[in-house]
Amino acid sequence: MKFSNLFTKTLKDAPTEETAVNAQLLIRGGFISKVMAGVYEYMPLGLRVLNKINSIIREEMNATGAQELFMSVFQNKEVWAKTGRWESAKEVMYQFKDEGGKDYGLGFTHEEPLTAAARHFINSYKDLPKAVYQIQTKFRNEARAKSGLLRGREFLMKDLYSFHVTEADLESYYEKVAQAYLRIFSRAGVPAIRTFASGGLFSKYSDEFQVVAPIGEDVVYVNEKENRAVNKEVYTDAVLADLGWKKDALVEKPAIEVGNIFKLGTRFSDALGLLYTNEAGAQHPVVMASYGIGPGRLMGTIVEVSSDERGIIWPEAIAPFKVHLIALEGVDDEGEKIYNELVEEHFEVLYDNRQDKTAGEKFADADLIGCPIRLVVSKKTLEKDSIELKRRNEKESTLVPRSDVARAL
Repeated sequence: MKFSNLFTKTLKDAPTEETAVNAQLLIRGGFISKVMAGVYEYMPLGLRVLNKINSIIREEMNATGAQELFMSVFQNKEVWAKTGRWESAKEVMYQFKDEGGKDYGLGFTHEEPLTAAARHFINSYKDLPKAVYQIQTKFRNEARAKSGLLRGREFLMKDLYSFHVTEADLESYYEKVAQAYLRIFSRAGVPAIRTFASGGLFSKYSDEFQVVAPIGEDVVYVNEKENRAVNKEVYTDAVLADLGWKKDALVEKPAIEVGNIFKLGTRFSDALGLLYTNEAGAQHPVVMASYGIGPGRLMGTIVEVSSDERGIIWPEAIAPFKVHLIALEGVDDEGEKIYNELVEEHFEVLYDNRQDKTAGEKFADADLIGCPIRLVVSKKTLEKDSIELKRRNEKESTLVPRSDVARAL
């Protein structure tokens, strides 16, 4: 991609109302555009990052045996009323009436409609276990929409649901997903801590995946030896005793929740009549669990913990481009040649070919956008038959032979 062809432009300053680092840098870099509080649109650079995050999530979810589907965000009151959540979730669920006076809502999660749909396909113990997931836009009436992509009214969610005959089978798959979550966050560049927490509207307890960060709204107590934690909201002597932890072994830290998983039991299958017939011909409710990750929230979290005063430092696996190539004045032809060579070698390259920007402006934009590797070609480097290579997360640059650039990358 040539910088001159980008749909967006970089900004020297972020909107004054944005206080979160992720919002400031992502807007300045042209990754996202703000619509209103809690609502952002992904521009081409931002969508490249988001798609890479989603690809990692899909690979890991598929590896657990889950199948991808896509459900409607438009919600039927009758289905939600059966579990009581049409009323209990009113504070967070957008609800409205059509012209005929019928009630509808916008989904902030999909336990109810997915359970209702599963009644068509799950009838026998032979139909179980099953697991399905989607990556879909959700809506939440968030009274405190703030912190950029960390807390939104419209957001993307990967929500997975599993269906089982027994609690033991659920437990086995639950642990498989928990390990997949840890791999997802590690691959995306932000190792997360598995955290014992409240289940909120879903279950009594849950497992959260927390990333330690100053902006984090959660407080967790970390057992650094085991790389596990407990959320402050369930931080009691009884819980610590169940975990086998002592208070003096825990460290209090602020953190951002990037994922959560819930053992639902038969709460939703009981309410919505999702039953299976066992070998003896008796009917039993299906045992369920649900598992969520916010890809956009994860993107914002990565910026919060992987950035500096100059801009973003993207982990290579999710960077919009691996290489940011800069050609300084007088070497445009050589810059174009190098760009074409790298593209032919299948490298993802953002080539700053702009004629109206100074070297300093180009370097500043490279730091702001945060691609892992910056290549600079200039008269000075070409005199040495070399190109300057600098990694975004390192201070020093090196010269690599002009003929050896692809191998150096």
